[in-house]
Amino acid sequence: MYESYYGLSGKPFQLSPDPEFFFGSRGHRRAMAYLEYGLHQAEGFIVVTGEVGAGKTTLVQQLLRRLPVDNVVPVQIVTTQLEAEDLVRIVASSFGLPTETDDKSTLLIRLEQYLRQLQAAGKRALLIVDEAQNLDARAIEELRMLSNFQVGTRAILQSFLLGQPELRDLMQRPEMRQLKQRIIAAYHLGPLDRAETQQYVEHRLGHVGWKNDPAFDDTAFDRIFGITHGIPRRINRLADRLLLSGYLAERHQLAEQDVIDVAEELRLELGPRRGFLHAGSTDAATAADRTATKPVDSLDDTDEFDAGATGVDSGQGSHRGPVTLPRPPGGGARSGAGSVPGERIALLEERVDMLESTTGMIFGALKKVLRLLRARVSDRGADDRDAA
Repeated sequence: MYESYYGLSGKPFQLSPDPEFFFGSRGHRRAMAYLEYGLHQAEGFIVVTGEVGAGKTTLVQQLLRRLPVDNVVPVQIVTTQLEAEDLVRIVASSFGLPTETDDKSTLLIRLEQYLRQLQAAGKRALLIVDEAQNLDARAIEELRMLSNFQVGTRAILQSFLLGQPELRDLMQRPEMRQLKQRIIAAYHLGPLDRAETQQYVEHRLGHVGWKNDPAFDDTAFDRIFGITHGIPRRINRLADRLLLSGYLAERHQLAEQDVIDVAEELRLELGPRRGFLHAGSTDAATAADRTATKPVDSLDDTDEFDAGATGVDSGQGSHRGPVTLPRPPGGGARSGAGSVPGERIALLEERVDMLESTTGMIFGALKKVLRLLRARVSDRGADDRDAA
């Protein structure tokens, strides 16, 4: 809708993750370095946490694009309150193994045989567990047991755990002591700072041919950062609606008040608890604090945002739906069977958000049409009076 008006080749601010738009902030570059370091180690667990919308899924998608497909076999599962009894079955299914039996020992034997075959062929397996904060302690213990598979002294299964900050809390439990000893790196992906927020917006716009139309003044970027707290998904939603509003109002310059007005519209449409707008902010933290690597033993964050917020808050809202990584070109991570319900829930949530957003667009477009009709009727009435 607004793309042609502003001369853009596509939508710059989709809600769904797209590695083509990957923005390498300092925090994302450090997180990527940890993931690549983990791959190089070829053993143990790598834990990456972050708020909803912080960019964990996009980060892993970018990693999958870089994987040497000849010697790494990645699979990915999305956990939706997965029980420990189901975990082995889901992992086996993710690797394409038959799972018709209910016997756990049979599944473990099949899985170990498959992993040994990969090792013999010069390949290794990578298990990516998304939304890992949904796992209970027993399910995580099952993952630890799977990491015991070895050929000689070499591990034949490596795992990445991705999750929201609750995963760090889970890792602090006493029963997680053995798994923590297997974690070779843990990183918390924090929000963007003020400068990165502006760079992020301009990066995505530039990817679709933006020529400084519309132009954003500094106050607009200040307010975008203050409202979104530097969380990429929040920035996407706000910026997308801001461009739509600019198109409907025929604006080519966007300022602070435009951002405030759009944020208020979204708050009224989605409500304060729909994972987008929620009153409350905290004092600004330093970028170093917000993106710092946390030691494993110190695996904190808070809430959402409102139109008047100016501080930084590393928290996130009420949305807790799983996100499924698409299969990368050339054969990438395969989704586990257990991820199907989560995929459907995530898809439904995405469609609800799209419908809500589309409804607002339709109302805005209708208002614009009505204004044009009123102006035309008024002009015609004036012409008739002049003729009379």
